[in-house]
Amino acid sequence: MAIMAAPVLVTGATGFIGKALCTALKERGQPYTALSRRPERAKTLVPGVKEAWRWRPRLEHPPSAAVQGAGAVVHLAGESVAGRWNKEKKRAIRDSRVIGTRHLVAAIGEAKSKPGVLVCASAVGYYGNRGDEELTEEAGPGSDFLAEVCQAWEAEARRAEEHGVRVVMLRTGVVLGRGGGALKQMLLPFKLGLGGPVGNGKQWMPWVHVDDVVGIILHAVQHATVRGPVNATAPTPVRNREFTQTLARLLRRPALLPAPAFGLKILLGEFADVLLASQRVLPKRIQGAGYTFRHPALDAALAAIVR
Repeated sequence: MAIMAAPVLVTGATGFIGKALCTALKERGQPYTALSRRPERAKTLVPGVKEAWRWRPRLEHPPSAAVQGAGAVVHLAGESVAGRWNKEKKRAIRDSRVIGTRHLVAAIGEAKSKPGVLVCASAVGYYGNRGDEELTEEAGPGSDFLAEVCQAWEAEARRAEEHGVRVVMLRTGVVLGRGGGALKQMLLPFKLGLGGPVGNGKQWMPWVHVDDVVGIILHAVQHATVRGPVNATAPTPVRNREFTQTLARLLRRPALLPAPAFGLKILLGEFADVLLASQRVLPKRIQGAGYTFRHPALDAALAAIVR
């Protein structure tokens, strides 16, 4: 990524992807700033951040000083979808994304000096449960709760185009990496020999290494031809059973204890449908824009994390 004089403004900088992105920006010598509900904590957790401003995404626009003069904005903030869903949790999931993005784009519109690009997180949840269908960025949306949230979320991000800002919506898959992401929750049961496939294990799993999520973000910031929805997933999706077998083999543990669908639904309610969904997502657009994956194969990607 070519170094910009203007800083990259990052929301969600203290999250798993956010910290990885800020580390990469620091290594490149690219100045960056942050919006956070707890800016002092952000300054501690994200070394090298030039400035951090307080922002409550569901309640207010971010400070104008944060947006003014930013060369690019990377918007990663949002309530975690993990855990049992109830009305309050679902409201938090939706509002943190939809209303938060609305406030951010409004601030961009009010800025005299606007960023050149807004890279806004979205998710493969946009597609819903699609079986064996190959899903590129041209595929239509699903109709469940997360699909509807993603559609509304992306619609708010697109409003930045009205202000002359290029917009990229990053549809991330299951993000894998050391010390966080989906793998953090999986490692302990697998190390104890208690891992296994989810449901029947036949569902497609759109995984991606966190290094490649960061790489895709940086590629999108740098290349003006990248716009609209971008699938941030590895080019080799695998079925859940293959994923669990690969992880167990690398850990030298068995993977014989499946998590049955009915048990997940009792434990997690509606969120279980997310874990059981089949999404064979392919990153057609970012590969067409010249991005080369650092971790295109699952076994090597997992080995780089767990060994």
